[in-house]
Amino acid sequence: MAGAAGNAMSNAALPAPAESYASVSERGCALALQPRAGRGWLAAFALALLLTLLLACGIPWLLALGVGIWGLDVPVAWGFAIANYVWWIAIGMGGTFISAALYLVRQDWRSSLSRYAEAMTVFAVSVSGLFPVLHLGRPWFFYWLFPYPNIMSAWPQWRSSLEWDFFAIFAYLIVSILYWYVALLPDLATLRDRAGRGARARLYGLLALGWRGEAREWQRFEQLSLLLAGIAVPLVFSVHSMVALDFSQGLLPGWHSTIFPPFFVAGALFSGAAMVLVLGISMRHWLGLEPYITARHLDNTAKLMLAAGLVVDYSYLAEIFTAFYGMDRYEVAVMLNRMCGAYAWVFWGTILCNVVSIQLLWSARVRANELALLLIGVGVLVGMWLERFMLIVTTLYRDFVPSSWGMFYPTFWDVAFLVGSIGLFFVLYLLFLRRVPVISMFELRKLLREPAAAAARGRERPR
Repeated sequence: MAGAAGNAMSNAALPAPAESYASVSERGCALALQPRAGRGWLAAFALALLLTLLLACGIPWLLALGVGIWGLDVPVAWGFAIANYVWWIAIGMGGTFISAALYLVRQDWRSSLSRYAEAMTVFAVSVSGLFPVLHLGRPWFFYWLFPYPNIMSAWPQWRSSLEWDFFAIFAYLIVSILYWYVALLPDLATLRDRAGRGARARLYGLLALGWRGEAREWQRFEQLSLLLAGIAVPLVFSVHSMVALDFSQGLLPGWHSTIFPPFFVAGALFSGAAMVLVLGISMRHWLGLEPYITARHLDNTAKLMLAAGLVVDYSYLAEIFTAFYGMDRYEVAVMLNRMCGAYAWVFWGTILCNVVSIQLLWSARVRANELALLLIGVGVLVGMWLERFMLIVTTLYRDFVPSSWGMFYPTFWDVAFLVGSIGLFFVLYLLFLRRVPVISMFELRKLLREPAAAAARGRERPR
């Protein structure tokens, strides 16, 4: 029984039986080598570019007038910008976990998802890095975060989690780019060989770094991929733990909690799996990837999202329980404000999206329904942003002293920066789809080779 289950899992990870080496290469190179982009791609790119224009207009306006164009005030000195930052970096963390952690445990079904999950990570982390810099008030002095020699001998505060935030995110971005680029090398060589002659062939040849597919190159490729995956997975935990410490080190009710680091890590995997699911379902029909992103891939990703979501739901319950069990008047007040206060709609929206909706994933029928998975995935992404907003605003808008209480009202520019960041992410992602294979061709070809070898061994076995 165990062997049959293992074979079923293995076969489910393989491309469709009709696929071959040539068909995998043709499908992977089709969009990247297409002379002209299709109408669907052009329409999506135009919409993403239009949304990005909001961000492009907002940044100069912010530099000219300062962070006052946002709805920030006293006591709510953090708002949409920090919520956006935590939301985007969480999406990036989930992509790395799916691509790198599953690679370390040798899960073949990741092969169809790994390429775009890695790209999602790079672009999400790049977008997230904009918000802390813009939130500085004087972003042109961002280099003060570096420990550089200066005449004032003013060094960074090494005990501050904000300082370690910078180093953790910077290191994570570098490792993510390296991990993504190294995995591209065999496929870039395939594009080089199929591009014919001209500038495009020379560009792909330059990016492929002279890859020829020799045994020595494959050996070093596997070693480097394993090393980078081994570095990237701990960075997932360290980076989001550092982001969590930005909150938990603050002596404020609703923030000062030891559960925040594991809670943030689980939330990152939760939202990252949701984004992988949403992008996978969207591309599956648009790019004709049904033979590679199969129903089994969607089912496994939905299960992963459900598992991470249950940890997030437990964290919600633990936070509420400890507040009332400890009977600290300030913690209780924060919880009651979240449930019944001015921002109660944010709290209950979070519960609806992150707790109630994912319970449908217990059903195999729901996991087999692409429309249901798409709606649940989008709902989780919305719910995770609402959770970040709730976490920040409901802790700050009611301080210890009633005379300093104040509401937070987002402005047009708050919404513009959020929508513009989504547009920027999709601009980068659509450019990636246009010039780079969205599926890992060499990994899928390896999956095609393994069953053929197994069948050959079976025929040679003496009876």
